[in-house]
Amino acid sequence: MAKKILFINQEITPYVPDSDLSLMGKAVPQIIQDAGHEIRTFMPKWGTINERRGQLHEVIRLSGMNLIIDDTDHPLIIKVATIVGTRIQVYFIDNEDYFSKRQMAQDEQGEDYPDNGERAIFFARGVLETVKKLRWVPDIIHVQGWMGAVVPLYIKTAYHEEPSFANTKVVTSLFTNNLKSSLDSKFKQCVPFREATADLLKDYNDTFDFNELAKLAIDYSDGVIAAQENVNSDLMKYAADKNIPTLAYPGEDFGAAYEEFYDKI
Repeated sequence: MAKKILFINQEITPYVPDSDLSLMGKAVPQIIQDAGHEIRTFMPKWGTINERRGQLHEVIRLSGMNLIIDDTDHPLIIKVATIVGTRIQVYFIDNEDYFSKRQMAQDEQGEDYPDNGERAIFFARGVLETVKKLRWVPDIIHVQGWMGAVVPLYIKTAYHEEPSFANTKVVTSLFTNNLKSSLDSKFKQCVPFREATADLLKDYNDTFDFNELAKLAIDYSDGVIAAQENVNSDLMKYAADKNIPTLAYPGEDFGAAYEEFYDKI
């Protein structure tokens, strides 16, 4: 049966150089769309993306909202482009402070940005608010990359009564660590939003590193996929121990395995 699947990606080829994560960011939606499913795809509008070359343009009707993070208003800007040679339309979450003037996780000196946690929160809420505006109801949300790690928590708490997400299942794909350091200590204070209360975070470490972010995503997901062969086995065991359905790395011919996993959850 055809499904509506929302892909929340950290990186997508060709907008980001061909890392394993960016290649999967393109390949998974492409294969699932070609299989007859209806998809929507989101990623951050990193400052390294050439808007003219990528033919990005702002979607005025979706832009204009302010998201409050750490008591500060941050304007949400939505841009869109279509990957050349495909039917994949990509929505970009943009903001001057968090994305458009900066690189990805690391700055020009190769150091992690100290506010990466706030950037991830803005991205997660920006995607979910935009999907609401689109009046589109996904059956499955598939998160690929640590930038979307807060999405499962918000779907199951802050947005659980929203018509767009009331019956949505969440799948998280795990990749290898591409954060060099832990998130800023303010991250845990900035996450709470609506029913995503601070109490839900009390059992997590005060400092969130890559693994702690992954555990947060796993805890509120309906399924977990090892998207690479060398994914942290402890994280997969963590999911299995919580009786969350898991999919071991299926190899490069993953399309049928992913579809079967979607059906399972």
